[in-house]
Amino acid sequence: MTAPTVGPPGRRESAGRAVVGLVTGRRTSWVVLGFWLVAAVVAAGFASRLGAVQDDEGSPLPAGAESARVLRVQTSAASDAPLPAVVVYTRPTGLTETDRGKLAADARAFAQRTDLGGTVLGPTLADDGTAAQLVVPLDLGPDPFDRVADAVGAIRQTARQDAAGMTVYVAGPAGSLADQSAAVSGLDGRLLLATVAVVVLILLVTYRSPVLWLLPVACAGLALIAAQAVVYLLARYAQLTVTADSGAILTILVFGTATDYGLLLVARYREELRHHRDPHDAMGLALRRSTPAVLASAGTAAAAMSCLLLAELSWTRGLGPVLAVGVLTALVVMLTAFPALLVRCGRWVFWPARPRYGGADIGAGASTSSGAAAAARSGTEADDSAVAGAGAIGWWNRIGRLIARRPRATWLATSLAFGALALGITQLDATGLTSSESFRGSHDSVRGEQVLARHFAAGVGSPIAVLSRPDQAERVRATLAAVPGVEPGSLTSTELRSGQAYLEATLTDPADSRAAYDTVDRVRTALRAVPEAEALVGGETAVRLDVQRTARSDRNLLVPIVVAVVFAILVLLLRSLVAPLLLVGTVVLSFGAALGASVLVFRHIFGFTGEDSSLPLYLFVFLVALGVDYNIFLMTRVREETVRHGTRRATLIGLAATGGVITSAGLVLAGTFAALTTLPLTMIVQLGFAVAFGILLDTAVVRSVLVPALSLDVGRYLWWPHRLFREADNA
Repeated sequence: MTAPTVGPPGRRESAGRAVVGLVTGRRTSWVVLGFWLVAAVVAAGFASRLGAVQDDEGSPLPAGAESARVLRVQTSAASDAPLPAVVVYTRPTGLTETDRGKLAADARAFAQRTDLGGTVLGPTLADDGTAAQLVVPLDLGPDPFDRVADAVGAIRQTARQDAAGMTVYVAGPAGSLADQSAAVSGLDGRLLLATVAVVVLILLVTYRSPVLWLLPVACAGLALIAAQAVVYLLARYAQLTVTADSGAILTILVFGTATDYGLLLVARYREELRHHRDPHDAMGLALRRSTPAVLASAGTAAAAMSCLLLAELSWTRGLGPVLAVGVLTALVVMLTAFPALLVRCGRWVFWPARPRYGGADIGAGASTSSGAAAAARSGTEADDSAVAGAGAIGWWNRIGRLIARRPRATWLATSLAFGALALGITQLDATGLTSSESFRGSHDSVRGEQVLARHFAAGVGSPIAVLSRPDQAERVRATLAAVPGVEPGSLTSTELRSGQAYLEATLTDPADSRAAYDTVDRVRTALRAVPEAEALVGGETAVRLDVQRTARSDRNLLVPIVVAVVFAILVLLLRSLVAPLLLVGTVVLSFGAALGASVLVFRHIFGFTGEDSSLPLYLFVFLVALGVDYNIFLMTRVREETVRHGTRRATLIGLAATGGVITSAGLVLAGTFAALTTLPLTMIVQLGFAVAFGILLDTAVVRSVLVPALSLDVGRYLWWPHRLFREADNA
């Protein structure tokens, strides 16, 4: 057989070797670390200002949405359309004359506020005499989120002073916004502590070293600072929408992905240290061998997340670049700063299980069924870490042999089990969360809304708003009053400075209820019968309804796009059509199982009555973008081994060789997302649990059982139409 001619390396390969040499060189590695030290100092200044550019109050709707058009007019005429704070007073035995005097005094005090956007309404007593309300219209400017907590706090303090046994709440849009502000206050710090604790615990168990865990955690922290700085600059100068939710997800995503990439690199580095006396040489080879899989993983995740740029909801559209920046920043830091730091530390950083030059070859042990036992029996030549690694490989060898006995039955049974879990989707209610469901725990505005619902028209404080031509205002008023679900006696009207007639009306149902949404639809249908009025329907209920429908539209658009993008990247990576098709199919199946199981947990364990309207899309993007990573780690190793061993044997080798590191990586990423469940925001809790559960499914079942079983059953056809399909020996 003629030996292949070896030519000079291409430009891309030469550039790659140059970068690797820079990162791992004896002198240049210090330069790399110095650069990142300076970059961290500079980036920290920008990262600390990220909270200042977060927009948690603005409408996420596209400019053409009907309720968004109304909101723009309301915002431009804030004194005509203020932010109402509804002060609720209640005494179960009935309000006394003294109580009524207190309410009148509070009304006079609220009327003296300098931030009023209109006339204080009330006090209005309930029919049963046990409750009353005051509506305080606030004008907090174009960005009320930063001021609402102080304003509502002052109102609450005034109302509760000398209340003499009355129970007082502040509800309405202002009260709800104030509770939201309190819920996200300090969120980043709490989440960061929880995330770091999870990562440190898993790394201590994985590495069994009191020192090694410090390096990936430090580099993950560096990546987070750099990512936050880039996101701040994009929000400040490129109008990127950043919310508290996206900032929280950025934190756990950067820590999770950075640690995953670090685990993969450390595994390769430890292996090469047994073949090279010089750590610089070992790191150079480890970096070259692990970089393609890491680049493919990060590129796939970033590309899938960037698809969110096509969304109509601004917070979904903004989330895509935020997450892509996080993944790519983690990639750069973990392929430059982390290997440079590792190589400067040398072998001692693995203490007490330091890999020794000439020790047992765990990677080679994975290539034969007896390799693990051989590594464990290697006596003086094998170090402690080698023996530990051999045990792990032996475990994955046994799993591989079990799957190989009946691969078709294995993947069929696994698919049926996933399908059964996916049936839970039938209980999915993604029509959005009500105000009371949006927060975990008890909140002042939620309790106030419950009192209002028992004693007054449920929509008080969140009226429906209608804009029309002034000459048609009376017809619009009459039409609106006749719509079921609208309180006829609650209609108020005025002419705005924009030259448009403005009408408000109270809904008979809670503003965030399904019944209220139906009323909005009825109002819109009725007003279309007056075409010359050019009426637009808005208000809090209309905004919520339009957000739900836009989220559904985004989901229907983006899901097939994300699938197509990931499939195309896998085709380029694996140079096959069959393997990418199977991998994407397994991840989509895993998504269905994760969503179905999560809905059942939400309904029967957490007690949630519904899901956030954006949850299905976010979960799909995360699980496809991150779940396919582990398939990439596995299949790139299988493809590498197929050249020498054929597809069947390569599958078993790939499973054994990558089993330990991928399991650790999956636990880290699942653990970081699980940290989201500690927060008081229901949507974040739902996303954190569902993603963590889905990643565990991907790690423990999809990558460990389903994909290997499919690969063994399909055999060499996995690589069709690449020449590997024809050349691989699959005997």
